[in-house]
Amino acid sequence: MFSLNKQNKNFRLFCPDETTSNRLEAVFEVTNRCFMERTFPNDDKLAKDGRVMEVLSEHLCEGWLEGYLLTGRHGVFPCYEAFITIIDSMFSQYAKWVKTANELPWRKPIASLNYLLTSHVWRQDNNGYSHQGPGFIDTVVNKKSSVVRIYLPPDANTLTSVMHHCLLSKDYVNVIVAGKQPELQWLNMDDAVAHCAAGASVWEWAGNSKDFEPEIIMACAGDVPTLETVAAAELLQQHFLGLKVRVVNVVDLMSLSPKAYHPHGMSDDLFRTLFTDRTDVIFAFHGYVRIVHDLVHGRPDPARFHVRGYMEEGTTTTPFDMVVLNKMSRYHLAMEAVRRVPRLREQADAFIAFCEGKLQEHHDYICANLDDMPEIKNWKWTAAHELAVQ
Repeated sequence: MFSLNKQNKNFRLFCPDETTSNRLEAVFEVTNRCFMERTFPNDDKLAKDGRVMEVLSEHLCEGWLEGYLLTGRHGVFPCYEAFITIIDSMFSQYAKWVKTANELPWRKPIASLNYLLTSHVWRQDNNGYSHQGPGFIDTVVNKKSSVVRIYLPPDANTLTSVMHHCLLSKDYVNVIVAGKQPELQWLNMDDAVAHCAAGASVWEWAGNSKDFEPEIIMACAGDVPTLETVAAAELLQQHFLGLKVRVVNVVDLMSLSPKAYHPHGMSDDLFRTLFTDRTDVIFAFHGYVRIVHDLVHGRPDPARFHVRGYMEEGTTTTPFDMVVLNKMSRYHLAMEAVRRVPRLREQADAFIAFCEGKLQEHHDYICANLDDMPEIKNWKWTAAHELAVQ
């Protein structure tokens, strides 16, 4: 963006003293931090013509970006997820202004306000509980549906597609939540674009129910929940050959809503295609679970959605231990799934004992080694045909 924008110079990054911490330091290869005072040789990437606005004040960054957009220019606000809530009231006022401005025919469109929350709740390995809070989504989801959009891309290609869409959009507030840590790549670029355009889709390669009615649906929204969901689906297919598992990923959170309530909401027919009318859904979610419950309210039998998410449990610990503390690990998801399939009732106890044993093994290992077990840390999805051989 900065390279292509050298001539127009109408794009800026507004970041509260965290550009490098958010792993966006590559921007400094083509621009600097904006600093209008005298500089010294040991200053780090400071210049009067720098296009990164960096200061440890979320309020200043929000105000600067709002003003910048209102003059017809463009920008992105990256931030730690836990601290973007500092500007809740400023966001609310701006969202209300956009909603009202869109109703006035003489107001010209302006570029959308884009938040990129890339240091999020599930990967605060060093900062701990104080930095673990996904509540900004709760604030945003309650604003006017004509204004707000919330995206949870599960990998780099979906993030690229989402950002492309958001940077081209007008008159919205876009919230993109995507972790800064290295992650597995699930989709090629063409599939990622199609997935983002749909908002949610079945990942056939991660399940085995393409030509069958699923016995259990494993759904997810968010990068870490996606990792745990796909791993849980693999566990189920390994331990219960013949169990029909479907994996559904949601990248556009508002697509879960009925179309009558949000422009991105999916039709009843599409919702039924993804989630059926009666199959239990184990849903791993990035934030607080009530959002998903509220969005699927009014859908066929919403009680069949069993949502796992952030339970306000956290500390300075390993990445996998965070999902364990909040009972959203692959083992918790798989155990919940087995409990919801009636024909597996006789086999459930042995599998649950296996999962609980792995959770105890995890606890003992991190206490001794201060790191996740290699089988967790280095896990990669196994293709379905390999599962059949196993």
